[in-house]
Amino acid sequence: MAIAELVAQLNNRVSRHLGASRRALFDEIERAALKPLPAEPYVFAEWKECRVALDYHVEIEKHYYSVPHQLLREKVWARITARTIEVFHCGKRVAAHVRSSSDRKHTTVREHMPSSHRRYADWTPERLRRSAAEIGRRTSALIATILRERTHPEQGFRACVGILRLAKTYGRERLEAACGRALEIGARSYSSVNSILKNNLDRQQPATPTDGPAIAHDNIRGPTYFH
Repeated sequence: MAIAELVAQLNNRVSRHLGASRRALFDEIERAALKPLPAEPYVFAEWKECRVALDYHVEIEKHYYSVPHQLLREKVWARITARTIEVFHCGKRVAAHVRSSSDRKHTTVREHMPSSHRRYADWTPERLRRSAAEIGRRTSALIATILRERTHPEQGFRACVGILRLAKTYGRERLEAACGRALEIGARSYSSVNSILKNNLDRQQPATPTDGPAIAHDNIRGPTYFH
């Protein structure tokens, strides 16, 4: 309260240099030029230049946000606030997202996806796992591994759907065997499973390592030592 009184006195004091008080000059010159306050409160925003990746997403604070896929490799500007992410290209806003705090996750708008990816938008990890489990244990394990290891969800969905559809061509039994072979050799793609089936590698029994005789030595204590 005391500060407000002192501020009023300061504004009403006549300045020797100007020959008028601050209050009088404000009323005479500035008041008429004032504009209404903005309808929305000011929101602090940061700007970041990004390059659109091959999966049509930009990385902001360890999260990935989609933009129209036509902007692959283009430079864009991201406007970052506490709640929103807006992406601009050549001064035009091309994407807007609710900001997410999930690290290394993706926020993807369906309309941003190329048509080849939209075909898989209705698939979910649960649906893929359920379909794989209907084929067999090894198919289920391979699909689960792909979903866990792939960086981008749509890429994993595409590989999984392709693998599951091989059952129509080769049958469930052969696909189950091919997925088992893929797991053994560390293959994680549709092309690998398809190659196994195409070359009949699923019908070949993998070589089983032969166990040699146990090594006998005075320094090896054996299981009875701990009893």
